[in-house]
Amino acid sequence: MPTDPDLSRIIRPGDCLIWGQSHAEPRRLIRMLAEQRGRLGGVRVFLGIGLSGLLGPEHADHIDFLAYCASGTNRALMQAGVLDILPVHYSRLPQLLRADVAMLQVSPPDARGRYSLGMAREYLTAPLSRARAIIAEVNPDVPWTFGGPYLTRDDFALLVDSDAPLPDAPARIGPVETAIGRHVATLVEDGATLQTGIGAIPDAALAQLGDRRDLGIHSGSLGDGVAALQQAGVITNSRKPIDPGVTVGGVLMGGPALRRLAHLNPQIELRGTEYTHDPKVLGRLDRFVALNSAVEVDLTGQVNSEVAGGRYVGAVGGIIDFLRAAGASPGGVPIIALPSTAGAHSRIVARLSGPASVPRAESCVIVTEHGVADLRGLSLRQRVDRMIAIAHPDHREALAREAHEKGPWG
Repeated sequence: MPTDPDLSRIIRPGDCLIWGQSHAEPRRLIRMLAEQRGRLGGVRVFLGIGLSGLLGPEHADHIDFLAYCASGTNRALMQAGVLDILPVHYSRLPQLLRADVAMLQVSPPDARGRYSLGMAREYLTAPLSRARAIIAEVNPDVPWTFGGPYLTRDDFALLVDSDAPLPDAPARIGPVETAIGRHVATLVEDGATLQTGIGAIPDAALAQLGDRRDLGIHSGSLGDGVAALQQAGVITNSRKPIDPGVTVGGVLMGGPALRRLAHLNPQIELRGTEYTHDPKVLGRLDRFVALNSAVEVDLTGQVNSEVAGGRYVGAVGGIIDFLRAAGASPGGVPIIALPSTAGAHSRIVARLSGPASVPRAESCVIVTEHGVADLRGLSLRQRVDRMIAIAHPDHREALAREAHEKGPWG
């Protein structure tokens, strides 16, 4: 094992640190931070979705944790009460985030000596431009991806080699996800531009689109399902009115096939959140299909994507950014897809148990394994019947009774 350098030469007491999320986490640097935290004088870190699990509640003695979500390994921090949440739309992050030190995972340099940010751009690019110092680890598993900014050796205050390969966390697609995917596929036409969230449901939906032609991608995240369709020639981006011929995303969240496809491939470009989620950019996309999930949806179409069982488990995220754009797009479809149940509990509910992350005024198409409820243009009373029809059969009678007793106005 190489000797770890002293981070206190760069990181000062009170500094705010930022790094990429999920597969973009710089795991050696995070491990170093955890081990050396006691002599850094106290720092704050901004977290995205956690994958490595290298930071735990015990590290809160010298690290203040802030995140936009409680997803992945962040959940343990939230349950321990040491994680604070920034509840804002993803499109606002570039304006709000500040970092003194950016900790990156980068690709090996190209022939011109340029290091790529590899797996992610998204919320990193804006604070990166304002950071006092950049430290990075070079991971040979990380693809060299297009989209900039590109860095040279002189840009880094510290550059170390990664000491572990990238983890793989494949989505598990079961019968429920497959059924949801089939319903979603009925809403996607040839030439549509897709945005997908993360997890098994988007990949299950993409797996049903093998007979489509000339699909495009403009998304916050790119996963294994995107890689499969692009390799099959289904995703060509040829009909996109902007970025023709190019798949646009913010972060790669997938396995080796996705990384191989993205490596030195100008047909895949990772961009900052200030581009991927910008309303003006999204407003130029026609036939824009936004596919996202949620914790629960009520009978009038209000969506909770944040809280389950009284605990913060999700995020505000980019759900409003993309759904609003798809709703306004000519030929667009704003989709919320979710299983009808979580254990014994219905996820189609008469009253939300958490915040309305998406208000019912943002009329969406709700999809479960039991069907499609297109709420666009429907009154509150009309929505109730459509939503009950896609709930699990075991819960429909109770939902109808509660809707009758209390009305749809709450």
